[in-house]
Amino acid sequence: MPKITEIQKIDRNLRADNLVRETKILNIARLAKMLVDLFGLDEPFQKIGKYEGKEIEMYLKELDGYITFTLTSERQNFECQVQKAISPIARITITVKEEKILQVLSSIIRSKSNLFGLTKLLKYIIPGKARIKGSYIAAIKLVRCLMIGKHEVYKQST
Repeated sequence: MPKITEIQKIDRNLRADNLVRETKILNIARLAKMLVDLFGLDEPFQKIGKYEGKEIEMYLKELDGYITFTLTSERQNFECQVQKAISPIARITITVKEEKILQVLSSIIRSKSNLFGLTKLLKYIIPGKARIKGSYIAAIKLVRCLMIGKHEVYKQST
């Protein structure tokens, strides 16, 4: 009889851990959507071109979860879902520790959507903290849409 209660306790703990993990992933997806809605720029979305409607999957390895972004040419239609993509054109894998995930994503999001901002990505790609499989161009177009560093809120007032 004691074994049944132990199994139920383990099962309950496992479900609680999964719920916490899924909540963290959902909050990251909501944060990305909210930041693009509030501070996003229309210019990168207008440059999506032939990649419109394509899915890009972001896999957060430490949280073992997926966020799927669908590329669109209008910022108002930007959407992301917490699920595995059906047919992604590119996969971005983030392999940093759980505590560093928000720091890495925040650094990317706060960058300017220009050549210098894109070179900041190299500090994550070269050491393997972020990997891209599939279309690099589609992944870069997504990242440029997420970058909000050119917004006036980031401009210094002198």
